[in-house]
Amino acid sequence: MTTFTELLSYEDALASFDPVMGLEVHVELGTRTKMFCGCSTELGAEPNSQTCPTCLGLPGSLPVVNAIGVESAIKIGLALNCEIAEWCRFARKNYFYPDMPKNFQTSQYDEPIAFNGYLDVQLEDGEIFRVEIERAHMEEDTGKSLHVGGATGRIHGASHSLLDYNRAGIPLIEIVTKPIEGAGERAPEVAKAYVAELREVIKALGVSEARMDKGQMRCDVNLSLRPTPESEFGTRSETKNVNSLRSVERAARFEIQRHAAVLSSGGTIVQETRHFHEEDGSTTAGRIKDNAEDYRYFPEPDLVPVAPARDWVEQLRSGLPEMPRVRRNRLREEWGVNEHDMQSILNAGAVDSIVATIEAGADSTAARKWWMGELARNANEQGVVVDELPITPAQVARVAALVAAGELNDKLARQVLEGVLAGEGTPDEVVEKRGLKVVSDEGALGAAVDEAIAGNAAIADKIRGGKIAAVGALVGAVMKTTRGQADAARVKELILERLGVSE
Repeated sequence: MTTFTELLSYEDALASFDPVMGLEVHVELGTRTKMFCGCSTELGAEPNSQTCPTCLGLPGSLPVVNAIGVESAIKIGLALNCEIAEWCRFARKNYFYPDMPKNFQTSQYDEPIAFNGYLDVQLEDGEIFRVEIERAHMEEDTGKSLHVGGATGRIHGASHSLLDYNRAGIPLIEIVTKPIEGAGERAPEVAKAYVAELREVIKALGVSEARMDKGQMRCDVNLSLRPTPESEFGTRSETKNVNSLRSVERAARFEIQRHAAVLSSGGTIVQETRHFHEEDGSTTAGRIKDNAEDYRYFPEPDLVPVAPARDWVEQLRSGLPEMPRVRRNRLREEWGVNEHDMQSILNAGAVDSIVATIEAGADSTAARKWWMGELARNANEQGVVVDELPITPAQVARVAALVAAGELNDKLARQVLEGVLAGEGTPDEVVEKRGLKVVSDEGALGAAVDEAIAGNAAIADKIRGGKIAAVGALVGAVMKTTRGQADAARVKELILERLGVSE
């Protein structure tokens, strides 16, 4: 096999080939116990302290299915417009990994609990693209390997490896799309939009926090190229465990360019797994990818089949929450914003924070202003989403209330938010500690106005002569004197009153 380091340009790649994608998303469920035993799933425990004979695969131990895990799988299937199996069972997926204590993974193979669904996703220009779902099935996570002594944290170059089985047995739902065709040059955008919408669905259902940065949701990006949309599928690569929306898009784009370079040069694509590198958006080879028959699936003999009662399934269906796209359209109309602004709010992860701020008493305009302005800027600087900032919607609503009451202006409000984010206390405590209230005493303001007029006689004469726009300079002088704590609107009124001018 020839190794190609050069990529074909994206435009040239799409001019010569048609991309086909398949996305496999693993969602870690937020259950209190593991999928097949009673061990805790709480994060942060000492390594190997949340294990038992069952999740360690010791001889004689028997698994029991987590009922909440089954319920969560059905909810996900229903939300993705899937059919729910009347009867399904688990299977053993056999392959060797050092972090697989049983040497097989309990999963589902040809009889998944949910199948044949779809998810409509909205692209940035408003186009709706339907992604068809092949299946959503239940399985368990593996343990975690820690490679010590290397420069990259990977096994290559490490002096030794440590294994933590606390994660072994954590409930997972794997959601597999059917081949995504017809996206053309927008394939990377479709991949990103699909994973983003799926994450919102999972969060709305309450079955997982779906935090990609914490590994609660991971995406495998399968990609192949073919000469024309009528051709047979090409050989695919599978970029594993991509853990951010941006990275999903970058991985798909890189693989399109890499495949195109290989094929255009007469090379052959190897069916393999690949590692994604966040620092430059590239991928590198992992291992040769097995086909399904290589895993030697067979029915799990220690677990009875799962047969969800139809009335239970319908009960769960009737209890589903409002789906994210429907909710966004409703909120967009209520808030009076356009599609582009709503997409920006979604991209910032601020929808729920804005809703909660409105529920805490702020009006929608003020809530959007602060979350999408000062707080979004702060989150971007820290490399987090806005709902990860150390400030609550109730605190943002309080800042908005202080502004509405005239006790803060926008400049002071930004300083209050800065103080809350720095851990200085509640908005009221920050105002008190920093002395940030608006100067509203008419005597103090009048004195500052008189001082500004006396110190800027030429500007005052221009205003008297009808050049009202020049008043901004005097307002600025007063704001400087009061350290930005004056009410600018009231200052302007006082200046014009003193000069005997009306607007």
